[in-house]
Amino acid sequence: MGNATAGVTAMDKLLDQLSDCLNAESARRVTEFQIDAETQARVAALGEKANEGLLTPEELEEYKSYVEVGDVIAVLKLKARKRLASANGA
Repeated sequence: MGNATAGVTAMDKLLDQLSDCLNAESARRVTEFQIDAETQARVAALGEKANEGLLTPEELEEYKSYVEVGDVIAVLKLKARKRLASANGA
């Protein structure tokens, strides 16, 4: 198993444990979580610069951080949805 796969597996395991802490209300709130408009605009601007190959090293690190955190949030949202579905008997 490669390091990337091990990292994904570890993240999945930890987020499974975290999602077990969610009650129905907190799981619903996680699924509804949205990034604020200012942050969305910053990520979009960095994404455009990345596509054009114009990011500074600092901007690249910032952009990578946003992408990594976005991935974690997306996985946690999926786990919260799964938790809600299983609580509703779906």
